[in-house]
Amino acid sequence: MLYPIMPLYLKSIGFSVVLIGVLEGVAEATAGLSKGYFGKLSDTTRKRVPFVQVGYAFSAISKPMMAIFTYPIWIFFARTLDRFGKGIRTGARDALLSDEATTDTKGKIFGFHRSMDTVGAVLGPSLALAYLYFYPEEYKALFFIAFIPGVFAVFASLLIKDKKSFEQKSKVSTPFFSFLHYWNDSPKVYRKLVIGLLIFTLFNSSDVFLLLKAREAGISDTQVIGVYIFYNLIFALCAFPIGIVADRSGLKVIFIIGLAIFTLVYLGMAFNTNLYIFFGLFFLYGVYAAATEGISKAWISNITDKKDTATAIGTYTGLQSICTLLASSLTGLLWFHFNSMVALLVTATVTLCVIVYFLTVPKP
Repeated sequence: MLYPIMPLYLKSIGFSVVLIGVLEGVAEATAGLSKGYFGKLSDTTRKRVPFVQVGYAFSAISKPMMAIFTYPIWIFFARTLDRFGKGIRTGARDALLSDEATTDTKGKIFGFHRSMDTVGAVLGPSLALAYLYFYPEEYKALFFIAFIPGVFAVFASLLIKDKKSFEQKSKVSTPFFSFLHYWNDSPKVYRKLVIGLLIFTLFNSSDVFLLLKAREAGISDTQVIGVYIFYNLIFALCAFPIGIVADRSGLKVIFIIGLAIFTLVYLGMAFNTNLYIFFGLFFLYGVYAAATEGISKAWISNITDKKDTATAIGTYTGLQSICTLLASSLTGLLWFHFNSMVALLVTATVTLCVIVYFLTVPKP
């Protein structure tokens, strides 16, 4: 509900495009570091569900805070709290999904999760679009409305129970950066895969910039939200079937195809000013997301030991968010000092190089 209106709201309270980039980067970096630590802690304590429950609670609390406290420092705090909640729950949640899958159904399971997760990203912005139609630029009320499904998510998480195999708690100490030690202990193919993923992330900034690009081209606020809803609808519809196809044809093949589509999207975004073409580009962007987000985690879970699943995914997502911090900040600076075209073309060029690199990574 809030993601597509976030850049519009931040601009309305005085945030520049550079500050928006820094905010998104800091928030994602916080999420990333906590993903690594809490993923490791989940494996160490053999617990999954408590991390999921606390993570959703923190994210829910942050919603009304964004509307109540509008000073930049408080906006940074509230946005970071939201991402911190995501960091707490992600590793444990993905490990729960992996535990329910076999090696041959990882793409299907993670694809199904991405589809259902993204259904919320279709319904939420749809409600936001309907609200803004009747109350233009009344952004703050949406943050209070978004608190309601956040509370429902917390209550829903109470229905999940840990398996008996995870009930025994370990007393092993888990320092905050202990998850980084996994890098040296991980399989060689894991390190090679993650290096490629991180290089891509380093130049793949927040989706907020694509929405800003659409707004820059003269598209209205409601059309920006509409195109974001359309993107998520395509993502939701494609993630599950693409996951099934990936299990059959290979996770690596589907992932590389996804990166190729991403390159085309960014090249198109750099030059386009037509609303209908934006819809076409966001259609392809939804296919790209469906072919990469769940697939990358399925790939990682297939090349690591089951007892280290949360740590492996948490370590990757932790390092990924550090790169996202740099990526969003870099894109914001390129956009500010040059223009949006340069920022988008740099990302497209680097992605082509990453595709060549992934051709050398062994199949899972």
